[in-house]
Amino acid sequence: MAAHLANETTLLNQARVGDSEAFGLLVQQYYQNVYRLAFRITRNREDAEDALQEAVLKAQCNLCKFQGNSRFSTWLARIAINEALIRLRSRRTQREVSWDELAWSDGVRWAPLEARSEISNPEKRYAEVELNERLGKALDSLGPHLKTVFILRNIDGFSTAELAQMLGLSLAAIKSRLLRARLKLRGRFRKVLKPQSDETALLARQASA
Repeated sequence: MAAHLANETTLLNQARVGDSEAFGLLVQQYYQNVYRLAFRITRNREDAEDALQEAVLKAQCNLCKFQGNSRFSTWLARIAINEALIRLRSRRTQREVSWDELAWSDGVRWAPLEARSEISNPEKRYAEVELNERLGKALDSLGPHLKTVFILRNIDGFSTAELAQMLGLSLAAIKSRLLRARLKLRGRFRKVLKPQSDETALLARQASA
């Protein structure tokens, strides 16, 4: 998440009494980061934007209910993730998206990796593209809830405690979902992962951790 505003508490108090400018400053601070979370889940720019806009509207309408038990950014992210999941479940057909397209669409990096050097061998490049597509499908096979937890923990780097707050679940539930995701992925990764790149090696470690 983005750095928190030093005057966040003041802005929250002002926003609660109807100061739209204060609310706008709060949202602006976390907008891009929350958008990235929505995009990770939906894999679609339009759905991610819709989910975030709906989340901002719901946050503004329900700001009086926000008790401050978590960061405003965590609360906003939780609403956005729920909206993204709603759109993911309601989408009847999904456009096939390659792992490479996912990694760089809208400047959003799928995994926190150093940029890879250009691959001069066309056959090796084709093999990696094919492998990346299979990896993307493996993640999709988890289902929305398991995939969301796995991505936020292993790719975005949120702690289990942060995920518990963000998703409104217990630590035990988060750990259970992570374990189930890893077990489901492990068999698939064994079939498709080969030591061809740093990225595939990272995903293998994440699945088997």
